[in-house]
Amino acid sequence: MEMEIKDILARVDHTLLSVDSTWDEIKAICEDAIKYQTASVCIPAAYVKRAAEYIKVEANEQKLPPVKVCTVIGFPNGYATTAAKCFEAEEAIMNGADEIDMVIHVGALKDKRYYDILKDIKSVKTVCGDKVLKVIIETCLLTDEEKIKMCEIVNESGADYIKTSTGFSKGGATKEDVALFAKYIKAPVKIKAAGGISSLADAETFIRLGADRLGTSRIVKIVKSL
Repeated sequence: MEMEIKDILARVDHTLLSVDSTWDEIKAICEDAIKYQTASVCIPAAYVKRAAEYIKVEANEQKLPPVKVCTVIGFPNGYATTAAKCFEAEEAIMNGADEIDMVIHVGALKDKRYYDILKDIKSVKTVCGDKVLKVIIETCLLTDEEKIKMCEIVNESGADYIKTSTGFSKGGATKEDVALFAKYIKAPVKIKAAGGISSLADAETFIRLGADRLGTSRIVKIVKSL
């Protein structure tokens, strides 16, 4: 490993989004995120309030900085209405979320309804204000032309990140997709790779290709086993 493990962990959104996740499991990943100082925990919206409160207390007891709470909206399919996504985002932030990962309506992209997608993202970003917004485009369902178009839309939208995948569709992040994003995304927008990142070597490769964040449940587990 050329990169320090702590530098990789600092880019990890430590993730648990399974439909059967329990509070004990969420609490455990919050504890690990604090201990290993990941960028955030990425958890279902139903757990945000409790997790935000727990992290504040736990981090104080450990005398470590609290980690950010990230949640997902319009997840995993993205075809909720803009109003529904805005409500989800507003409630999550009210409950203590620091970061929001939203899913685009892939069908609208396939229909070339680019303005509708831009409006969708801008509306959610307005609700987020200074909170971080990441836009999940589900690359495994898109052509390269559609991925490039989404880079252009996200560049214009005011969102903070473009993100490859939900991890709930046909595939996750690929090196080719992150390299393509790096070519077409313009600062200050950043890149998040998510889904299928299964080793420290994978993580380092994605970071070197241009990913600023990594959505993964495995990296902390690997580090704990070392």
